[in-house]
Amino acid sequence: MTEQINPKNGKLIVFSAPSGSGKTTIVKHLLSLDALNLEFSISATSRDKRGEEVHGKDYYFLSAQEFKNKIKNDEFLEWEEVYRDNFYGTLKTEVERIWAQGKHVIFDIDVSGGLRIKRKFPDETLAVFVKPPSIDALKIRLKKRQTESSDKINMRIAKASAELATAPLFDVIIENDDLKKALTEAEVLVSNFINN
Repeated sequence: MTEQINPKNGKLIVFSAPSGSGKTTIVKHLLSLDALNLEFSISATSRDKRGEEVHGKDYYFLSAQEFKNKIKNDEFLEWEEVYRDNFYGTLKTEVERIWAQGKHVIFDIDVSGGLRIKRKFPDETLAVFVKPPSIDALKIRLKKRQTESSDKINMRIAKASAELATAPLFDVIIENDDLKKALTEAEVLVSNFINN
């Protein structure tokens, strides 16, 4: 029998969005606010490191085989094969680590992963969808990053259309056409959720 996570004192705050919507910027801002008592849930992935990424800080980098073994052993709260042999997921031990510190968990994860966490812990989870102003704006943001090939960007854009269709399944949608406004909106939402 696999051990289930027990959300006694912790809340789960999920931020999901198509790649390039600004969710990571919003999450980093929220983490900088001590009053919210948040800790970032580091995702596991089988993709290669990009740029200056650090194992155990940005992601837990696993081989595809290591990832599959952990799936088999039911070590994930949620996981997904985003592209072939390109896995992302949340280890149960990561959430337990954060709750043991007496903090709330904040996630910056893919849409389907975010919805899975919301389904598992409906009362303890605030699921926020960050919506870009448009697909064109998204394409411009992804190109500006200069971290991926045109093919990869086109794959992300195609995926974004499907992800945008899931927005109504989230508790709240924040439209990120004005970053300052989006940051303030996120602050208020999370603060209200944690303090209720």
